[in-house]
Amino acid sequence: MELAAKPVVYQKLLPQEPSLESEEEVEEEETSEVLIPNPWRHQDSSRNKAGGLPGTWARVVAALLLLAVGCSLAVRQLQNQGSSIGSLGSVAPPPGGHSHGPGVYHHGAIISPAVTCSHLGRELLVAGGNVVDAGVGAALCLAVVHPHATGLGAMFWGLFHDSSSGNSTALTSGPAQTLAPGLGLPTALPTLHLLHARFGRLPWPRLLVGPTTLAQEGFLVDTPLARALAARGTEGLCPLLCHADGTPLGAGARATNPQLAAVLRRAALAPTSDLAGDALLSPLAGDLGVEVPSAGPRPTLEPARQLPVPQGILFTTPGPSAGPELLALLEAALRSGAPVPAPCPPFLQTAVSPENSALAAVDSSGSVLLLTSSLNCSFGSAHLSPSTGVLLSNLVAKSTSSAWACPLILRGSLDDTEADVLGLVASGTPDVARAMTHTILSHLAAGPPTQAQHQHQGQQEPTEHPSTCGQGTLLQVAAHTEHAHVSSIPHGCCPFQGF
Repeated sequence: MELAAKPVVYQKLLPQEPSLESEEEVEEEETSEVLIPNPWRHQDSSRNKAGGLPGTWARVVAALLLLAVGCSLAVRQLQNQGSSIGSLGSVAPPPGGHSHGPGVYHHGAIISPAVTCSHLGRELLVAGGNVVDAGVGAALCLAVVHPHATGLGAMFWGLFHDSSSGNSTALTSGPAQTLAPGLGLPTALPTLHLLHARFGRLPWPRLLVGPTTLAQEGFLVDTPLARALAARGTEGLCPLLCHADGTPLGAGARATNPQLAAVLRRAALAPTSDLAGDALLSPLAGDLGVEVPSAGPRPTLEPARQLPVPQGILFTTPGPSAGPELLALLEAALRSGAPVPAPCPPFLQTAVSPENSALAAVDSSGSVLLLTSSLNCSFGSAHLSPSTGVLLSNLVAKSTSSAWACPLILRGSLDDTEADVLGLVASGTPDVARAMTHTILSHLAAGPPTQAQHQHQGQQEPTEHPSTCGQGTLLQVAAHTEHAHVSSIPHGCCPFQGF
């Protein structure tokens, strides 16, 4: 079943529009315009004479003032970044307004495995982007800073719920294909470009600015990447992730990938999904001495699989992801009427490093994007393309059932435009579907949280519920009472940002 030819327009008001701001915030913006004049605005010559400053000097002073304010904001932002992961989700209360604890925001939020990428996603939201812009930008960022778990060589699955239309759409990379023996055909760029072209708001090149800068100018190796390098070794990964003596980079070391930056710059100019994919495929084929496949990757957008439940309706991705298995487990459990299964099923107990990467974005209106991607194992094939800086996956048709991909969305009611929306996405092994089943059954059994419970949760750090499987990484986002909520299990594993 295919979507209608006419694109679904997903739009959300810009955060600076008056309908999304309190009266106090509007007054603040108007006051700031008076205090910080536009240095490029034409000045009245008679006023310059009366003030004793020539027009040129007035513009210079105003420009310096703007620069000082910008630097001050940048320093404050860097100070916030340097704090603990838990504090990354907190924001200062608006003057004259009310505030919430970490993980609760007025407009929107994003959660991902890397501080840098969560911060980049938030910047796109603040710039007027929607959850698709934020999620795609963060996914491209993770392709740079987390090459052990994802990348431009990875396969992607996604689930997008559009609050304005009430539709839930599944994103797939298409069937796994082989570029060369043991090497999977890269699908990330055309897949993410397709998702953005249909539902994004900001220009496509804007989403690639941050990831390109990180690849060109360098990024700091974080703890997850350092651990994966220490466990895997550097064979095939030098010089990208190695010191001059061949030892792996440790946490805090700076890595650059100028070849990947060049690929991202070419992809930024691509007007179509096919051309976005070709920005990587052409030089990659040259590296391997193979021809570019005549039938390249064919990502798709299609209606999500769904299961009605008494509390609303569940959405997930179609096969060959684990979505159908997840719905079958849930349907069987709900039909039997049995209590929530215990103990929790095995979940990431034997994984040394992540086998896949997941992120989630949500806005207060109830639009949710869940993205998950995989190279099949840590660093995939460990084949580093010298002209592109991309690690290829070993995800080929005979080796995968995409069991790691099972994002899940629970919508309270299709008829109620203000109904609560819950999104769950996990990083794990094929056991992840059973862990997700346990989690959603616990949620359904407990019933939706009351307003008082949400207010109480907003005053403290998110904690793990004893009935939730806590041995892996589970990201949760929700829209409730016109607020965006984000959390993770275990707490602190994934930094979140919002506004």
